[in-house]
Amino acid sequence: MAGSRLSRFSRHNLSGIAGPLLIILILMMMIVPLPPFGLDILFTFNITLSLVVMLVSLYTAKVLDFSVFPSVLLITTLLRLALNVASTRVILLHGYTGPYAAGHVIESFGKFVVGGSYTVGLVVFAIFIIINFVVVTKGATRIAEVAARFTLDAMPGKQMAIDADLNAGLVGEEEARRRRREVSLEAEFFGAMDGASKFVRGDAIAAILILVINIVGGLIIGVAQHNMSLAAAAGRYTLLTIGDGLVAQIPALVISTAAGIVVSRVSHEDVDLGRQMMAQLLHRPGVLVIVAAIMMGLGLIPGMPHTVFIGIGALFAGFAWYRSRGDERAKVEAEAAAQPAPKPEGESTDVTWADIESVDPLGLEVGYRLIPLVDNQQKGELLARIRGTRRKFAKDLGFLIPAVHIRDNLELRPNGYRLLLKDVEVASGEVLPDLLLAINPGGVSVELTGTATHDPAFGLPAMWIDPGERDKAQAGGYTVVDAATVVATHLGQIFEHHAAELLGQPEVDALLERLRSQASKLVEELTKQLPVVVIQQVLQRLLEEGVPIRDIRTITETLLMHAGVTQDPVVLAEAARRRLGPFIVQRLYANAPELQVATLDPGLERLLNEHLQATENGTEPALEPGLAERLLVQARRIMGELEARGLPAVVVTSQNLRPLISRFLSRAAHRLRVLSYEEIPDNKTIRVVATLGTE
Repeated sequence: MAGSRLSRFSRHNLSGIAGPLLIILILMMMIVPLPPFGLDILFTFNITLSLVVMLVSLYTAKVLDFSVFPSVLLITTLLRLALNVASTRVILLHGYTGPYAAGHVIESFGKFVVGGSYTVGLVVFAIFIIINFVVVTKGATRIAEVAARFTLDAMPGKQMAIDADLNAGLVGEEEARRRRREVSLEAEFFGAMDGASKFVRGDAIAAILILVINIVGGLIIGVAQHNMSLAAAAGRYTLLTIGDGLVAQIPALVISTAAGIVVSRVSHEDVDLGRQMMAQLLHRPGVLVIVAAIMMGLGLIPGMPHTVFIGIGALFAGFAWYRSRGDERAKVEAEAAAQPAPKPEGESTDVTWADIESVDPLGLEVGYRLIPLVDNQQKGELLARIRGTRRKFAKDLGFLIPAVHIRDNLELRPNGYRLLLKDVEVASGEVLPDLLLAINPGGVSVELTGTATHDPAFGLPAMWIDPGERDKAQAGGYTVVDAATVVATHLGQIFEHHAAELLGQPEVDALLERLRSQASKLVEELTKQLPVVVIQQVLQRLLEEGVPIRDIRTITETLLMHAGVTQDPVVLAEAARRRLGPFIVQRLYANAPELQVATLDPGLERLLNEHLQATENGTEPALEPGLAERLLVQARRIMGELEARGLPAVVVTSQNLRPLISRFLSRAAHRLRVLSYEEIPDNKTIRVVATLGTE
C-alpha cells in the first residue's frame, strides 16, 4: 500500500517538474559547452519530438484536444535555437579538426543529404528556408490571425446561444457550463496560436542569420587562427554549418506543418484528419474513374512516360472499383437492417402493446409537394424554422413546447398541410413552396401580380408572387415571407392559443425538477401540501389567459402560501395573478405610466354579482341569451376600437368578478384580456376610455 502511494507520488512529481526541468536544460545548453556525442543525442531527440508533434496534430479530432500546442510550439522553437547556439560553439572551436567535429548527426546531414557539396548544401538549405518561411509558416500565421479574430468576434453569439438553450431547457447547467468553458478555451487557443506562430516565423529568420554568421566566423577562425587556406576553410566550415542548419530546419519544417494542420482543419464529428481526408477525397468512385481515364489517356500520348501514367491510372481505376463494391455492400446491409426480421414459423402473432402507436402532442402533416420543405437532404428550411419557433415560445411562455412530429399525408392536397393537437386537427392551410407570400398589413401603395389568397395564420389578405417581385412588394409596404415561414408562423399561433393544452404533467415535472436545483426546499414543501395535478391546473389557467409561467419561483411561492387554506385551482390561480400583476401589466403596456382601459357598467356589475352569488348558492342561472349576445358583440367592438388606436384590449373589473368575466369574454376574442384592480401596481394610473354594458 505504501509502495503504491509512493509510486503515485513519484509519477505526480515527475510530471509536475518535467516542464520546468526541460526549460532549464534548454537554457543551460546555451551556456554550458556540449560534447559532440551530447549534440548527437539532442539533435536526434529534436527530430523525434517534431515527429511526435506532427503525428499528434494529424490524429487530433478537435483543436482543444491539443490545447497545449502553442506552448509546445514555443518550447520546440527554443530547443532548436539552443541547439544552434551549442552547435555553433562546437563548430567554431573544433571545426578545423574534421567533418566529425560537431558530432555524427551533423556530419551525416552534411555528407549524405547534400552529397558532401557545400554548393548543393547552400541551395538545399535555401529551398528549405523558402518552403518553411514563405509558404508554410507565413500561411499558418495568417490562418491563426484570421481564426483568432473570427473566434473572438463569434464568442458573444456563441455565449448567447448557450444561454438561450439553457433558458429553453434544452441543456442542463453542467452542460451549459462545459460549453461556455469550451468556447472560452477555443478563443484562448487561437489567440495563443496567433502569437506562437510569430516565434516560428522568427526562427526561420534566425536560421538564415546563424548560417551567415557561422560561415563568416568559420572562414575568419580557420584562416587567421589555424592557418588554413581560404578554400579549405570555406569547404570545412561551410559543410559543417549547412549540416547544422539542415538538421535544425527539417524538424522546424515538420513543426511548422503541424501548426498549419492544427489551425487550418475544420473539426467534424470527432474524426481525425486522416479519416476525414479519406472520407471526403476518395468517397466518390465516379471522380476516381474520371481521374483514372485522364491519367491513362496522358499515358497513351507519344513521348510521355507510359508506364508511370498508365500504372497510376490503373491503380485509381482499381480503387474506384473497390469503393463502388463497398458502397453496394453497405447499401445492401442498410436495406437488410431496415427490413423487419421474419418471424419463425409457429411463433405467436398476437397483438402486443408495441402495436399501439402513442398520440403525439403536436403533429404536422404535409402534402407531397411540401416534402422538400421538411427534408434535410434537400436543404428544407421548415425544420430549422420550427426549432426557432419552439425556442422562441419556450423563452416567452416559460416551458419547453413538445416536439412537432412531422409526416407526409397523401390524402391532403399536394400543397396542403394541417396542424394536429393530440391527433385532432386544429388548423390547416395551403402554401406554394416555389413562391413568396406578400401579406397586406394595410395601407400598401402598389398592386402586385400573382395569386390572391389569405395569410393562414392571421387571415390577412395576401398574394403569392414570384421571388423576383420581392423588392417591389417590400417597397410597396407588403410583408414578404417564404412558404416555410408561413407554416412556422401558423404553428407559432397554435403554440400561443393552445399553450395550456401543451403543458402536460411531464412538462410540469420538468419545471419542478429544474426549480428543485435552485430551491429544493420550496419544491419539497409545495409537493407535500399540493398535488402535482393541482399545480398543473393552476399553470394551465394562467396560460389560458396569456400569462407566461416564466417566473415559476414566484408562482410556486404563492401556491405554497395559500396551499394550507385551499386547493381550488381557480382561487390559487387568482392569487398567483395578483403576485404577477406588475409583470402582467408591463407585458401589456410596457412602461406606460397611464393605462387606458375599458371597464364594466355599474348596472352590469350588479347583475353579474347577483349571478355569481346565485352560482355560489348551488344554482346555475345563466344570462338571458339576448343580453349575452349583445355583450359579446359589444366586447368585440370595443376590442377593435382599442386595437385601432394602438392600445391593448384590456377590461378591468373587481377581483371577485374577474374569473367570470374572463371566461365569458374569452368567446368574444382570444386577444381580450381581463385584469382586476388588485393586479395593477400602485405607480400606475387608470384612464377609462370605454365602458362595457352601457347599451
